[in-house]
Amino acid sequence: MPLSDSAVKAAKPAEKPVRLYDSGGLYLEVSPAGGKLWRLKYRYGGKEKRLSFGAYPDVGLKDARERRDAARKVLADGLDPGEQRKAQKAAREARTLNAFEVVCREWLEKWRTTVEPAQYTKALARLEKNVFPWLGSRPIAEITAPEVLAVLRRVDERGARYSAHKIKSEISQAFRYAVATGRAERDPCPDLRGAIPPAKGENFAAITSPKEAGELLRAIDAFRGTFVVKSALLLAPLLFVRPGELRKAEWSEFDLEKGEWSIPAERMKGRQPHLVPLATQAVTILQDLLPLTGRGVHVFAGRDPKKPMSDAAVNAALRRMGYDTKTEITGHGFRAMARTILHEELHFKPEVIEHQLSHRVPDALGSAYNRTKFLKERRVMMQTWADYLDKLKVGADVIVLSSVAPAWR
Repeated sequence: MPLSDSAVKAAKPAEKPVRLYDSGGLYLEVSPAGGKLWRLKYRYGGKEKRLSFGAYPDVGLKDARERRDAARKVLADGLDPGEQRKAQKAAREARTLNAFEVVCREWLEKWRTTVEPAQYTKALARLEKNVFPWLGSRPIAEITAPEVLAVLRRVDERGARYSAHKIKSEISQAFRYAVATGRAERDPCPDLRGAIPPAKGENFAAITSPKEAGELLRAIDAFRGTFVVKSALLLAPLLFVRPGELRKAEWSEFDLEKGEWSIPAERMKGRQPHLVPLATQAVTILQDLLPLTGRGVHVFAGRDPKKPMSDAAVNAALRRMGYDTKTEITGHGFRAMARTILHEELHFKPEVIEHQLSHRVPDALGSAYNRTKFLKERRVMMQTWADYLDKLKVGADVIVLSSVAPAWR
């Protein structure tokens, strides 16, 4: 006899599980603890099997019968409803694991080991604010170019065009990671080329006039911070590498006798090893620092000797010296200072300067960067630059004579 709502409600537990049968293999199982669970008994492939439909009262009698009927229809089609449920569950779990936010966070965790902590933090914040609320739960393989464009336009229309382009780059990297890990077929971002107008260049604050550069160098000389930070400040204009490359410098990378610093590829923005010729002034600064931090790994050791100094240390020192790091000079601004003055005042060839800046400069043969290209010229340039900065620092009027200008101009 089929069950009724009142019979289901009134069912009491016993010392052993109690089964109250309805029809079509459906029954209610009452556990000794009082729990009530709907089950379906059926046969498939000559074997007796059972399927759970949920607990009463969350699943009522009517719902349980509808689930029984659906399962029996699957059975009538020659399929096992239990196996079908397992397949559906696996598909749901796969969709969750392949959701854009899941894949993107996975990529970010791998990417963070190759970049500055601040880069990772900013990228994560951009994605959490601008992308995940709209695309986060979507399976990454199903996301289309128009969906990505809608996200980018939302950012662009609030006046954050630079951020829109950064976000597009980050979305693209997440897609490429998904392709590499077999969770997407392609990256749709190249289809959006030109869809968002180019962002106006956002340059780092920099001092580019010789007079102001001399004032800055004198301020650095007078700085009264820690010896490690002051050494980094003294080297920053001489070497004009990126702040992260300088901050994470390791003693094993330096050959002070040869006057060379070999930065490994994993620490370079372009993932190419970079060679920095050291002027005699730079070697002297490093030799002075060697007794203090030379027993450790990092040239510019932080409070924890096993780690480099903070990524904010140089900019904080510049602010203590009275410089506005938003409008006057930043640690990155020493690169623009060198680039401008080396070309406009010392008349070095742009391609030599760009190579020393580790910028990609395609030549006639198509090679983008070679760590030893223009090395002879770069050695002369770095020493000439260091000598020039010394003269600026003492306030001398610097006149570039033909004998100083390099012969390969």
